[in-house]
Amino acid sequence: MAKKVQTEQCCSFCGRKQSEVRMMLTGIDGCICDACVEMANNVLLTELKQKGDFKIDAIPKPLEIKEFLDQYVIGQDEAKKYLSVAVYNHYKRITQPKSDENVEIEKSNIILVGRTGTGKTLLARSIAKKLNVPFTIVDATVLTEAGYVGEDIESILTRLLQVADYDVKAAERGIVFIDEIDKIARKGDNPSITRDVSGEGVQQGLLKLLEGSVVNVPPQGGRKHPDQKMIEVNTQNILFICGGAFDGIEKKIAQRLNTNVVGFGVAHERSLIDRDNMLQYIAPQDLKAFGLIPEIVGRLPILTYLNPLDRTALRRILTEPKNSIVKQYTKLFEMDGVKLMITDEVLDFIVDKAIEFKLGARGLRSMTETIMMDAMFEIPSSDTKQLNITLPYAHEKISRFNMCV
Repeated sequence: MAKKVQTEQCCSFCGRKQSEVRMMLTGIDGCICDACVEMANNVLLTELKQKGDFKIDAIPKPLEIKEFLDQYVIGQDEAKKYLSVAVYNHYKRITQPKSDENVEIEKSNIILVGRTGTGKTLLARSIAKKLNVPFTIVDATVLTEAGYVGEDIESILTRLLQVADYDVKAAERGIVFIDEIDKIARKGDNPSITRDVSGEGVQQGLLKLLEGSVVNVPPQGGRKHPDQKMIEVNTQNILFICGGAFDGIEKKIAQRLNTNVVGFGVAHERSLIDRDNMLQYIAPQDLKAFGLIPEIVGRLPILTYLNPLDRTALRRILTEPKNSIVKQYTKLFEMDGVKLMITDEVLDFIVDKAIEFKLGARGLRSMTETIMMDAMFEIPSSDTKQLNITLPYAHEKISRFNMCV
């Protein structure tokens, strides 16, 4: 009696045998291989991206966006409010029906001004977690005029395309955060032998991106692959958020305020000025005086500031946010089976040193890292189960690095 030959299962879609694929899923009347499942998933995602425009009900409201930012950033309520409203309006703008041509909503690009370490980049990174659009952060310090060493202006859109998996339609409704925008300010009005290839020329190149135009973008970067096919990207619906420290702009603000105050009320009005936080009086003409050209200032209509961090804010930054510095180090030691305990006196000492060195929130990380370095080096190889950081211990570690205690 002949034995019944067992036939090998084949994919109902591509016909490949089970031995030719990594996995075969069996159904009631057919089979499908892992390669066809992956291909079907890609096709489905592409179709959803093309059809899945935002619905007005699903857009997070400004209060929801601000409440989300409050979990990661301490203080800076004014900047959070401006950012939340701008992002909300951006969502509404890209969901505006094409048939509604009576009122065309223009985009409102933002510029954030604040001292180093006050949370400009952290605000951008935090808001990216909440958004449902492609979001990228680029650094303006590497941008130069076309033809010079550095990156071209179009590299900003190249990174946005990469975040959007080269989906042009998705990238065209994305958000770009340009950090260190103050570093492309023109160096001065005096003529110079050397060309300012990273200053005013870069600002001129940014104009077409901020205003909205069709730009030919090299998908792999323009310098190393000159023969690649360009991708057309329309920046009309891309929201640009710019941030910079603008070191020294307080002098420009002070000069303007002193010039404008004239008459018998001079002494009284000057006494009302908060000289410890001059950035709250910032105006577009101050950006122009600092070195931004009038055209680019006009294309960044929303101007807001970040408050300098006082002692109370720095103390809260150490422990309160979701990804606070203390929680990060606690998690690092917990992964080695060690319980970390830090006294309140040590936290106050870290804040005092950060204020002394005028490094803002970044100074908190530097001080904490200095105190924890020896422990992080030795404890993973020991049997220690609990680490107590006391004030004498912190003093000893800081003093070893020739810092004033």
